[in-house]
Amino acid sequence: MSDEAAPGFVRVRLDLSYDGKEFSGWAKQRGQGTRTVQGELEDAIRTVTRSAETYELTVAGRTDAGVHARGQVAHVDLPVELWAEHRDKLLRRLAGRLAHDVRVWRVAEAPPGFNARFSAIWRRYAYRVVDHPGGVDPLLRGHVLWHDWPLDVDAMNEAARGLLGEHDFAAYCRRREGATTIRTLQELSWERDADGVITATVRADAFCHNMVRSLVGALLFVGDGHRPPRWPATVLAARVRDSAVHVVRPHGLTLEEVGYPADDQLAERNKAARNKRSLPVVAGSGAAGCC
Repeated sequence: MSDEAAPGFVRVRLDLSYDGKEFSGWAKQRGQGTRTVQGELEDAIRTVTRSAETYELTVAGRTDAGVHARGQVAHVDLPVELWAEHRDKLLRRLAGRLAHDVRVWRVAEAPPGFNARFSAIWRRYAYRVVDHPGGVDPLLRGHVLWHDWPLDVDAMNEAARGLLGEHDFAAYCRRREGATTIRTLQELSWERDADGVITATVRADAFCHNMVRSLVGALLFVGDGHRPPRWPATVLAARVRDSAVHVVRPHGLTLEEVGYPADDQLAERNKAARNKRSLPVVAGSGAAGCC
């Protein structure tokens, strides 16, 4: 996955959003016959540019089935001639071709060194919950989880503070062969608005599989009184999956925004993002985790 377009190609950044309800996630699933955001976008680009070839998209964050995005970012490398011919009409033509549950808001030539995935310095998600005894507003039901217990937002925020920083989040991730589970959690906070919707803001340099929904599941257990505020941090320190941590349903989760450094820092960021991370070893500690 190169940080520069090949000779004769131009790298194009796309800013987009989608309702994930009818999608089997972002990534194409070859031979599955399922609907994916990547598949629909690549098909639409091929159609509106009248190309014989499909040009593959690279995305900032691969969302799971049912997860929404308001501020997703992707890039695609297009032949220089094709981009020159279609650049002024591409946005409007995509609007006419794509289904109404996925929209591209901006297409522009990316700066040198830009990579939608590796250049990102943070991703920000929101997870929305209500604990009203009557349930969820029918107009919000596709984007908000109903939790059938009263939630203590202060307790959830207390518990969240114990998870901030750089850690091995293996206890909150579905492991993938060869992939690290070390992440830097930059922000995790809860707020209840005037309508009773409780929103978790979750921001990190990157996320491993199921991490956000697992963190939310653990903190909901604190909010409804089933676990004390110290429990999520105890689970984190164990570095193993805990059967008590539930992965909450995907429809409450939205990728809100992706952050990138200044253009002159893209190359440095790409290099850092490709380095496999490890946590520093504390003198006198054993090889295995404890407590």
